[in-house]
Amino acid sequence: MHIFSSLSNLWNTVEESALLSVRFFLFAGSIFLFFYVWKKHKYWYLKIQQRLPDKKHIYREIRYSFYTVFIFGIVIVQVMWASKNRWTLIYYPIDKYGWPYYFFSILLMIFVHDTYFYWTHRLLHWKPLYKTVHVVHHRSINPTPFSAYAFHPVEALVEIGIIPLIVFTIPYHVTALYFFSAYTLLMNIFGHMGYEFFPKGFASNRFLKWHNTATNHNMHHRFVKCNFGLYFNIWDRLMKTNHPKYEEIYEEVIAQRKLPKISELNAAPPVVEDKLATAKELSD
Repeated sequence: MHIFSSLSNLWNTVEESALLSVRFFLFAGSIFLFFYVWKKHKYWYLKIQQRLPDKKHIYREIRYSFYTVFIFGIVIVQVMWASKNRWTLIYYPIDKYGWPYYFFSILLMIFVHDTYFYWTHRLLHWKPLYKTVHVVHHRSINPTPFSAYAFHPVEALVEIGIIPLIVFTIPYHVTALYFFSAYTLLMNIFGHMGYEFFPKGFASNRFLKWHNTATNHNMHHRFVKCNFGLYFNIWDRLMKTNHPKYEEIYEEVIAQRKLPKISELNAAPPVVEDKLATAKELSD
């Protein structure tokens, strides 16, 4: 019976990892094909770093993404098993707590995750962890949508750790968790896709500046020791960990939109091979 149980658990993990892979590569792949292949000339003016990453770095991101979704699958299967046995705070039906709490729980998950991400991210920049773990993610100096899941296996465990934290501390309906997971995936890809869509003045606006931008996280990949936030720019501003020229660089990125478009010049976007800094160079 133990053997059958182990095999069943393994199959469930493989099945869940496969579903996660399909979901991730469907979203990330579609966005990559649209902005980096099909319409790369048309929307090049929105590209934060005006160059394309070398193909070998894209292949590396895809390879590590497969490791990540398998690890995510392992954790999610255990969470599903715990929920099935009513060990988590899952609840049914929605009427148990009502619709106001349902929507509030999704917002709560997002804010809890933003806090969790900021502080675990700071931890991953502790030199011993950075040199052996987080440096894998920072190999993507000019990130693409596939960078979103390009983690060292240990970091993948840290990233998926938000799910156990949520299900054991926040009463949740399973569909609320689904919406949260979809939001997380889309925002993660948005932050790594390498294109800025927000308007001029967004990063310095009195109210809008508290939301993060793709430029903010792109700068983190380039400069390493700044801009640690995920969805919001709250913790970076409170802890003064924003790059000192974040708002200035954001406006420079927006100013690029006024330059002649690649499509108008009938030219090809430049391909510049990223110099992969060593762990020591990135962490010193």
